Amino acid sequence: MSELSKLQASCLFEIEDCDNLKKLEMLRSAIFGKDGRLSGAMKELRNLSDEQKRRHGSEVNELKSLLIERLDEKFRKLEIEELDRKLASEAMDVSMPPRPERFGKLHPLTIVEEEVSDILSSYGFFFADGPDIEEEYFNFTALNMPDHHPARTMHDTFYIHNLANENGRKLLRTHTSPVQIHAMLAHGAPCRFFSIGRVYRSDYDATHTPMFNQIEGLMIDERVGFPHLKWIISDFLRKFFEVKNLRIRFRPSFFPFTEPSAEVDMNYEIKNGRMAFGVGEKWLEVCGCGVVHPNVLKSGNVDNDKYQGVAFGFGLERLTSLKYGIPDLRGYFEADEAWLNVFGFSHYAR
Repeated sequence: MSELSKLQASCLFEIEDCDNLKKLEMLRSAIFGKDGRLSGAMKELRNLSDEQKRRHGSEVNELKSLLIERLDEKFRKLEIEELDRKLASEAMDVSMPPRPERFGKLHPLTIVEEEVSDILSSYGFFFADGPDIEEEYFNFTALNMPDHHPARTMHDTFYIHNLANENGRKLLRTHTSPVQIHAMLAHGAPCRFFSIGRVYRSDYDATHTPMFNQIEGLMIDERVGFPHLKWIISDFLRKFFEVKNLRIRFRPSFFPFTEPSAEVDMNYEIKNGRMAFGVGEKWLEVCGCGVVHPNVLKSGNVDNDKYQGVAFGFGLERLTSLKYGIPDLRGYFEADEAWLNVFGFSHYAR
């Protein structure tokens, strides 16, 4: 038997005898590697005559093709066997109940925003929105805030440097009240709308954050006055806090964009370390409101001889904290999963 015949018989036997893919890959390297058996057979060509080289080279190539074919066949066979063993060892009992899925929780601001929207929409208010990056005119001037008003100072307001136009400097809006002007210019009078959006002020502690959300409401009509405003706010608070006997009082106050102006309080007492609303003789301020100043109506191109408006504003985080007992406003914006697991809501709560 020639050396090539012996090599063929030996390689075919070892291929057939392989029982796993790792051994088969090692055998492939032993046969076809740089110092493999087939390479050694090719090196013999240097010692042969031209005629012997042609015959020996042809036989080596035939053997190479045969071994490659057998190796590939064995590889496919072992691959199927290994997959069958894996499937058998990882068998699944489809009658078993699945593992419980872990769902995320809804942010409390999302829930309260929906609650507020539902209540205000029931009064016929529609939703309006405005830009977060506002102009000085809409944020201050059109709202009857004079040039010397302290809210315009740099330590209160985030101005955007090198951005200005005929309406003044650009800034991150400090309240949602500019939406009043945009809505009046867009829709005219009569109208009633509410907005919910982010506002920005330079402040940060347990009860203040540099970014928070406000709820703004505006109603303009020919025969609208403070009694309408009192009813809307009182009914809203009783529905939102789900306390029918909630006592509400209006205290005179001052805002540049309303006249007369008032701050709204509701009664409470501390029970078991938590606020209980609708009982007790203590008072807590929850919002500001008033009759829209004639200068604001003029800024919105509304005839202030024919129409009158009332407006109110709440802090979304403040309402949320009061209703659901969340102590620190900073937690709303820290993206803390542990905080959300405590104060978040199940999707089924919607």
